[in-house]
Amino acid sequence: MTGIKAIVFDVFGTVVDWREGVARELRAFFDRHGGGRLDPYRAADAWRKRYQPAMEECRSGRRPFTRLDVLHRENLDAVLRDSGIEPSSVDARELDELNRAWHRLDPWPDAVAGLLRLKERFIIAPLSNGNVSLLLNMARRAGLPWDAILGAEVANAYKPQPEAYLRTADILGLQPGEVCLVAAHNSDLAAARACGLRTAFVPRPREHGPAQASDLRPEGPWDVVAADFVDLASRLGC
Repeated sequence: MTGIKAIVFDVFGTVVDWREGVARELRAFFDRHGGGRLDPYRAADAWRKRYQPAMEECRSGRRPFTRLDVLHRENLDAVLRDSGIEPSSVDARELDELNRAWHRLDPWPDAVAGLLRLKERFIIAPLSNGNVSLLLNMARRAGLPWDAILGAEVANAYKPQPEAYLRTADILGLQPGEVCLVAAHNSDLAAARACGLRTAFVPRPREHGPAQASDLRPEGPWDVVAADFVDLASRLGC
C-alpha cells in the first residue's frame, strides 16, 4: 500500500448503518399516521431497494443527473403508497423531513475512531452516491472527520460509473493509484479497482439485517481486508 495519499469511503452501509436509522424514523412516522401495524424495517428495505434502479435511470442517460435527495424523495412516495399511505394525504414538509432521515444516520461503532486514526496519515473523504448537503449534514451530526466532502454531484456521476472514481481522484489532485477506496461492497471495490484505485474491504455483516447473505467476505483480490475501521488503521500503520 505504498504511495497511497488519500483514502475514500463508500458511506451507506460502510461508514453508517442506514437500515437502523431509516427504520427508526419510519417507525415514528408510521406511529403518527396510523401505520403502527407496518414493519419499519421492511419499509426501509423497500426504500433502499429502489436506490439502484433510480440511479440507473441517470447512469443510462434516460434521465439527466439528478441528486440523490430528489431520487430518495420520489422513492419515498412509492414506498408509502405500497404501505397503504397516500403521500398526498401527508403534509409535504413532513415528507421532506422524513426524506432527510438519510442525512441523520448513525456511524458504525468503530467508524469515527478509525477515521480519526487514518486522518493522521491520509486525506480522508467520502466517495459516495450521496449529495453534498446530505453528506455534510451526516458528518456534522455523526462527527465524521472528513478532510473534504465530495458528493456525487461533484463528479456528476453515480458509482459504479468510472467517472465517479476517476473524477474523485482528479479533484483531489491525485492519480488513481494514489487513492484507496474502502467499502463493504465487493461490486464497488471491483469497479474502483478497474479504474486503477487501490482497494480495502471491511465487512458489515448486519448492513441488511440479521439475515444478510451478501458481502459477508471478500470476493476479489483487494489490497487490504480488515475487520473494521480500527483494524484498517492498524494495518495501514496508523
